[in-house]
Amino acid sequence: MDFSLLLEHVFKHITLTQEEQSYFVSLLNVRKIKKKQYLDQEGDISKGPAFVTRGIMRSYSLDKNGFEHVIQFAPPGWWIGDMYSIVKQKPGRLYVDAIEDSEIVWLWKSDLDRLYSDIPKFERFFRILGENAIVAFENRLISTLSLPAIERYAQFCRLYPSLTESLPQKQVASYIGVTPEFLSKMLNSPAPK
Repeated sequence: MDFSLLLEHVFKHITLTQEEQSYFVSLLNVRKIKKKQYLDQEGDISKGPAFVTRGIMRSYSLDKNGFEHVIQFAPPGWWIGDMYSIVKQKPGRLYVDAIEDSEIVWLWKSDLDRLYSDIPKFERFFRILGENAIVAFENRLISTLSLPAIERYAQFCRLYPSLTESLPQKQVASYIGVTPEFLSKMLNSPAPK
């Protein structure tokens, strides 16, 4: 398995000796996930965080009427997981599945905790990821509460430029909080003059 994408991602935030890098890689698990196959389902206790190396993953919740609410998309180079379940080691609230055939690299929660102890730099690495995730979710919450749908769509396009053409409109509509019909009308209506 080629871990270069993940290591490149790690090296953006911390430096590792060759020994530390080898130890980190020894803890990694690789899994191929077919389109529509789950990594986690609501009620599962998550194994740990997953890094996407190929394909596209997503996390979402289902409301009482069975409507999906997409929380996150994860193309290659992105992390995904049910953070509540990972941190608390309690049954999760999210579904995490593959939108297309995908490959992930993941760490068992117990190996992640061991990594923090054995190589403290990884606490810094995952703290930086956590801080970035909080900022992203805060920005998304503010836009969901205050921006019109067309501006939420524009933000989606800036955040996920590689996905705007490849995702079904139903997935994009769920992410920005509108129905697929509304998104279709919005995208097909003439631009205001």
